[in-house]
Amino acid sequence: MAGFEEPAIYSPEFADTIIPANGTYPFYFSENPSLIAGLSDKSLSLIAPLVAYWVHSLIFHALDVYGTEWAWLAPYRIHESAEVKAKNLVSKSQVVWAVLVQQAIQTILGIIFVDSEETSVDHREKMARMSPILVQSTLLWMGNPHLAQSSLQRWGSSVLYFAYWWAIPTAQILFAFFVLDTWQYFLHRYFHTNKFLYRHFHSWHHRLYVPYAFGALYNHPFEGFLFDSLGAVVAENISRLSIRQTVLLFTFSSLKTVDDHCGYSLPFDPLQILFSNNADYHDIHHQAIGIKKNFSQPFFIHWDTILGTKMTRKEVEERTKKSKRNGLLKENGHANEHVNGHTNGHANGHANGNGDKNGNGNGVANGDHHKLKVE
Repeated sequence: MAGFEEPAIYSPEFADTIIPANGTYPFYFSENPSLIAGLSDKSLSLIAPLVAYWVHSLIFHALDVYGTEWAWLAPYRIHESAEVKAKNLVSKSQVVWAVLVQQAIQTILGIIFVDSEETSVDHREKMARMSPILVQSTLLWMGNPHLAQSSLQRWGSSVLYFAYWWAIPTAQILFAFFVLDTWQYFLHRYFHTNKFLYRHFHSWHHRLYVPYAFGALYNHPFEGFLFDSLGAVVAENISRLSIRQTVLLFTFSSLKTVDDHCGYSLPFDPLQILFSNNADYHDIHHQAIGIKKNFSQPFFIHWDTILGTKMTRKEVEERTKKSKRNGLLKENGHANEHVNGHTNGHANGHANGNGDKNGNGNGVANGDHHKLKVE
């Protein structure tokens, strides 16, 4: 048709018009070579998790030591302080040394496998590779090239900016969470079902029948390497995280695992609000009643839910009540059996005694009567 002009959206150059200008960065981004001057981002990814672990642990340890007399804290304490001393099978000094060994292994593994990346990244060039995909996706979704073109001209730059700086990084972090959860769930469950692995490795962690914060990484060194250190590296590589995303993943994981073992169910703790896999949930796994349940760690509980290994606090309370009730009934049964046996024996004894008495009485009467008759 004469005068028909093809929409600009079909032009290869159109995709370039929606690319945000360089220098337009979100608040969290820094153009500096490293986040902390004098410390490379790779070094930060190794140091930050250690600092987070011990600082977060010491906060809860302070509550354990100085908060025993605070009435407001008592309702949030999962176990009484006396239970820690009475039920745990390992000293706190042994726990500290074991954690330090694991963190040394973790650091060495990070030095070997965590890659530092180029600091001079051309973000506009990366977005330029994404813009044609956005254009084609919009065309396919809307169907009308004129509508798609006007929409992209108005919103395309904002959508591309959001996708590059927010949606994709968030999806990568969440996927890393999923990978780490999957890695740890199936290994954790297998270490419980395999008697050899449980006896020689995982039973170390369950020496803490009543968990506390700085005992979160108390594991056999082999298990610590396999579960936590190697698992984090696998999640980082599969998710293709940048070095700064790696800092976030490693640090957040350390905070989360400490919080999961802190021994307090705190309604104002942001980690316990955001995640149903929290201190109360994981504490159930450390008790005898739930040792074959709640394998999920450290973030979400989807695998427990899907595979039927989830146990809630309500279920624990119901089972405990049922167990106590059955125990009481059994105890009463034994008591009644004892009382009935004693009563019957006593009654029978009296009956026999009366028989003797009657026999003796009758014998005397008959003898007397015989005597009278002879006389």
